[in-house]
Amino acid sequence: MQIGLLGLGKMGANMARRMARGGANVLVWNRSHEVAVQLAQAETNVTACDSLTDMVSKLSSPRVVWLMLPAGDATEAALLQLTELLSAGDIVVDGANAFYKDSQRHAAELALRGLRFMDAGVSGGVWGLANGYALMVGGEADTVAHVTPFIKILAPGPETGWLHCGPVGSGHFVKMVHNGIEYGMMQALAEGLSLLKGKEEFGIDLAAVSEMWRHGSVVRSWLLDLTAEFLQADQTLDSIAPFVADSGEGRWTVLESVEQGTPVPVMTLALMMRFASQGKHEYTDKLLAMMRKGFGGHGVKEGV
Repeated sequence: MQIGLLGLGKMGANMARRMARGGANVLVWNRSHEVAVQLAQAETNVTACDSLTDMVSKLSSPRVVWLMLPAGDATEAALLQLTELLSAGDIVVDGANAFYKDSQRHAAELALRGLRFMDAGVSGGVWGLANGYALMVGGEADTVAHVTPFIKILAPGPETGWLHCGPVGSGHFVKMVHNGIEYGMMQALAEGLSLLKGKEEFGIDLAAVSEMWRHGSVVRSWLLDLTAEFLQADQTLDSIAPFVADSGEGRWTVLESVEQGTPVPVMTLALMMRFASQGKHEYTDKLLAMMRKGFGGHGVKEGV
């Protein structure tokens, strides 16, 4: 079992480790070659490649190359280079977060060169190495079958935690919706715990409440497990900036809802709240304050 993996960020590196420890021979490439070398030195069955040409030359046909690169320019550049290096029948898997329509386009472009393409939405974060990754894959049945041995190593179990969702694009589509749901769940937990904290006269122990909810409650979840863990260490979070990034998956989910005309108000509002945390609401709030002053003579707070 031999596979090439491009991109050794937090997810990519741990996926390489899990496949190698599961018996696969993993050839890795990273923009910073030193990162690939360090991984190869630390893990049996991992080989560092100094270029995509080097990787492709060492892979046996039909080759399987798995991308864990940022969506956009980095992925586009890698695919363009791979189309010149790979041979008909070889397989490219995009396992990073990607817009499903881009995956459909990539499949069509690679097919013109006789190459096979598969999209894989991967969830599990930094815990995937130990616990396994949830994988949502899209592609033709024969392509998925060829990559399935690697999927079974990555997944929590050989028959659990992964699904062939349908044709190309379906894997990234399911992962996109998964992340939209994640946004909503996170927002609800954060708001609820903020309400508890705001009732100061009760002196509610947020760590104790979140820990209690983990057992038997209908809101128990892995997100709650993680929340209970960090609240045990720090409930004030004074050192944490109130800034929440968005990776793009939430935006794609909301855009899809508009295209379908399918209402997703919770996911949409959760995304908007992330934008608000990034300071993009500040001018809006200033305008609102001035409108209020204009029609009612209400005072405004001067900025620092």
